[in-house]
Amino acid sequence: MDTSTPRRTLFSRGSWTETQRITELLRRETVGGALLVVATVLALTWANSPASGSYAGLRDTVVGPHALHLDLSLGQWAADGLLAIFFFTAGLELKREFVAGDLRDPRRAVVPVLAAVGGMAVPAALFAVVNAGGGDALRGWAIPTATDIAFAVAVLAVVSSHLPTALRTFLLTLAVVDDLLAITIIAVFYTDQLSVGPLLGAVAVIALFGVLVQRRVRTWWLLVPLAVVAWALMHASGVHATVAGVLLGFTVPVLRSQAAGGPEAGPGLAEHFEHRWRPLSAGFAVPVFAFFSAGVTVGGLSGLVSALQDRVALGIVVGLVVGKAVGILGATALVCRFTRARLDSSLSWWDVLGASLLGGIGFTVSLLIGELAFGAGSLRDEHVKVGVLTGSLVAAALATVVLRLRNRTYRRLHELEQVDEDGDGVPDVYQRPAG
Repeated sequence: MDTSTPRRTLFSRGSWTETQRITELLRRETVGGALLVVATVLALTWANSPASGSYAGLRDTVVGPHALHLDLSLGQWAADGLLAIFFFTAGLELKREFVAGDLRDPRRAVVPVLAAVGGMAVPAALFAVVNAGGGDALRGWAIPTATDIAFAVAVLAVVSSHLPTALRTFLLTLAVVDDLLAITIIAVFYTDQLSVGPLLGAVAVIALFGVLVQRRVRTWWLLVPLAVVAWALMHASGVHATVAGVLLGFTVPVLRSQAAGGPEAGPGLAEHFEHRWRPLSAGFAVPVFAFFSAGVTVGGLSGLVSALQDRVALGIVVGLVVGKAVGILGATALVCRFTRARLDSSLSWWDVLGASLLGGIGFTVSLLIGELAFGAGSLRDEHVKVGVLTGSLVAAALATVVLRLRNRTYRRLHELEQVDEDGDGVPDVYQRPAG
């Protein structure tokens, strides 16, 4: 009798409930990605037009109270303030995935988590190799480690709208874990000076915020001022202010307590807050940040070639295009090898390669890390922008080629995922929700 443990399947379909949630989330990210592309094109066009001086003037306009050390340029407000909203929603999503999503099962979580780690480690290593002996150039080692899910999903919507749900979920979860690792890198490696007093104050305010939301307090005129104070104190501490956004997101409960009726009584505050704040994040905060950060004056083809001759820009391109693909695909293959898992029979490793290449579309967080590493507006920061834009475009183009070659298969799988012969509202290929 065969008593061996059955081999686990990678990228198998999850529950129908989770599939519906992921589909709706990706639909919103697609809209946000389109706005992100528009904002980027507008910034690049303006920055390379005869009116480029007015773009720089707008970006560098300083507003805010000097007494509170919040007299920041509009570009800084976008990077420090608006991106805190983005990371707040990322914190909500990450907690939701691991508390109530399909990834609460460690066996399902291990693949995207390790893929995210591989997709950050390999690009960082390749960047370091390209810039070995380059002095302060190594400060930018983390730039090619980030994945921009909004941009990636926007590309995905154009080139392969029928990508199987399991791969979409993998890509989304990988990007969310990627965001968490990126904000950890920012907090640990890009904090030059630390003021303990404001940091302790920020932690105390975040704890108070957590107590209130755990008691299901959702009064906006109480929670929003607390969040702003936590953000301001984190900014004053020297730690990048966006860290406050993630920590605030982590405090929000995903499931209702038994006193509030338990999980069966409806979603927790995390889902409620996500519905409220994600449109603001995807539709306003991230596009505005992109508008103020992507406006690099390229200077024509000669300027592009000159910028790419900087080893920092070259390292970014290599990291995003080669490092991300190798890291994500390699980590997934290693999981498969050492756990004796097998790929779902409906998919091939070409599909994983396509998703891995999409992971090389780094934008929002990559630009943020570039500014922290070299200083906003510096010559090297301008080269970082060229590298990020070039690497992201090349990765998107390669992903397009791979995924388009498999699009007929994706259409067939999509049709299969819609079949509901018993008429219960759940396609037959999916697991039924518990209960």
